[in-house]
Amino acid sequence: MKSINDTKEAILLQCRTYPMLEIRDLFKFLYQSAFGCEHLIASADAVTENIRKEYESLKDSIGAKTEAKENDSLREALIEPLCGDYCRVKLSYLSHGLSPETLGRIFAASARPEPDGLRRLEEMLEAASELAKEGRLPFSEEELKKASEHWKKEGYPAVHHSEEFREAYRPAYRVVAKSYAKFMGLFAEIDRRLKRGDVRLAIEGGSASGKTTLSAMLAEIYDCSVFHMDDFFLRPEQRTKERYAEIGGNVDRERFLSEVLKPLSKGETIAYRRFDCKSLQLEPARSIIPKRLSVIEGAYSMHTELSDHYDLSVFLDISPELQKKRISKRNTPEMAERFFNEWIPYEHKYFDGMRVKERCDMVFEIA
Repeated sequence: MKSINDTKEAILLQCRTYPMLEIRDLFKFLYQSAFGCEHLIASADAVTENIRKEYESLKDSIGAKTEAKENDSLREALIEPLCGDYCRVKLSYLSHGLSPETLGRIFAASARPEPDGLRRLEEMLEAASELAKEGRLPFSEEELKKASEHWKKEGYPAVHHSEEFREAYRPAYRVVAKSYAKFMGLFAEIDRRLKRGDVRLAIEGGSASGKTTLSAMLAEIYDCSVFHMDDFFLRPEQRTKERYAEIGGNVDRERFLSEVLKPLSKGETIAYRRFDCKSLQLEPARSIIPKRLSVIEGAYSMHTELSDHYDLSVFLDISPELQKKRISKRNTPEMAERFFNEWIPYEHKYFDGMRVKERCDMVFEIA
C-alpha cells in the first residue's frame, strides 16, 4: 500500500489529467485502485468478445495502426497507473500489436479477491478528504463528504464514469494487475510475431531477476512450452577447471542445443532430460510436443552458440541492491554466499563477455 502522500499525489494527478472529472469518477479511480477488476469477470471468452466489440467501435477515433511498433513513451501513454497494484490499459494498445485474446486473458488473470480492499479504499477516501479540505480538489469538502457517506451507506458498490467524463474523454480501457502491465510491450511483440508463425523466446537476466516468474506468467496467458536452463547444469564429469574458465561455460549448452533447440527449430517432438541436482543424474526423457510459443528461461540461454535459434529475446535487468535483497530473502545464508561469491560473478563474466543485454531485443528494468 502506498503512503498517504503517494496516494494524494496519485489523486491530484488524476484530477490534473482529467479536469472534467466528477466525484463519481474519483470514486471509480479509488475503487479500481483498491479492488482491481474482481467484480467484472464472467469468462475469459466473454471478456475477449467485449474487448473486441468495444475496440472496433473506437477504431476511427484512435486511428488504428495495427503494425506500429511502440516505444517507451507510447507504452507509458497507453498504461495509466492507479493508486495500488493495478493500472488501466487503454484499448488503443490493440492498435500496436496486442491481441484482444491476450488482453482478455490478462484481464481475467488479474481478477482476484482483495480481502484488504475495503480498508485500502477507506484510507484513500480519507486522503481525498484531506485534499478537499485543503481546497486542492475540483469539488468542496462538503460535496465529497456527502457523496462518500452515501456511497458507504450503499456498501461501496462499483461505480460508472459520469456522463460528462465519458463525453469529454471517451474512456476505453481494462484494469489489469501491474505485474502484467509492465510486460505489456512484450505481450504485444509476441502477438505480432505469432501472426507470422511460431515463436521461440529467450528470457535472460541475472539471478533473482524474475525470469522464472515471467515464464510462468507467459505460460498462464499463452499456454506455451517452457524450458528451463537450470535443468541443464553441468554433469559431474563436465565440471573441469577448463570448462569453468570458459565464458558461459557452467551450463550444458551442447546438450540443450541438441535436445531442445535443434528439434524445436524443426517442429519436432523434444526428448527432454532434466538434470537432478540431488542425485547428480539425468532424469529419464519425457516427450514434449512444441506449442506455437516456446519460452526458454534462464541465464546462459543467449550464449552465442544458442542465440541464433530464437525469434525474440528479453533481458531482465535487476539492480545489485534488489538482487542481493531477493537472494538473501529466499536462501539460507550459506546458499546466498554461494550466489554472491560463485554464481553471480560467473553470470557477470558471461553478460559482459558476450554482450548479452545489448544483443537482446527487449530490456526490462526490474524494480
